[in-house]
Amino acid sequence: MLSSLVSIIIPAYNEEKTVGTVIRGTSEIMDLYGLPYEIIVVNDGSTDNTVQVASSTRKATVFSNESNRGKGYCLRKALKYAHGDIIVTLDSDGEHKPKEIPDLLNPLFEGHDIVSGSRFMSNRPGATTKLNQVGNFLFNTAIMTLTGKQVTDSQTGFRAMKRGIVEKLDLQSDGYEIETEITVKSLINGFCFKEVPITVERRKYNMSKLKIISDGKKILSTIIQSSFP
Repeated sequence: MLSSLVSIIIPAYNEEKTVGTVIRGTSEIMDLYGLPYEIIVVNDGSTDNTVQVASSTRKATVFSNESNRGKGYCLRKALKYAHGDIIVTLDSDGEHKPKEIPDLLNPLFEGHDIVSGSRFMSNRPGATTKLNQVGNFLFNTAIMTLTGKQVTDSQTGFRAMKRGIVEKLDLQSDGYEIETEITVKSLINGFCFKEVPITVERRKYNMSKLKIISDGKKILSTIIQSSFP
């Protein structure tokens, strides 16, 4: 039985222009959804006003890393403070739409364990770069080859998960490869995994923090390591 509390985790690194909007949008949709919730922002050593903006909304509990530690580190840190039996993760750059959180939550109450938002199921053209599409295709192919199971978006950061399942995954990643680790470990452990379409827009401010070569190598390594526990 799931508890009535939803913990929504938002990692943030130098996202002063968008994090406030994401927090407010999350609060608004959760108020309409009707379940108690908490919003946890982990500031990953930002050098701008991310902390001040997130705190000023008065809707989120904000934790900070003294230095930039990575997205995976932030998610794992937030899990230590989260109280809910339902965990939602979304990015702070404004690409994910908080109004779609119910689309991720509803399948959990129908028996699924992990619900991932896919950018490639029914999204408008051009929402992701060609390079991103190619990289995701290659990673998805590697996952299918090693696990025998197919996914459309192994790198999504927009998910809803049962807390007990997340703990069983024994997550270890510090960087962007955390998304791959969640996907692969969910598949190989036979958890009830579902993808639902989400709408994304390219970020309006700053550049993506993803480093194509170094992070790509980490993601591929994580796919292999997670496939052979």
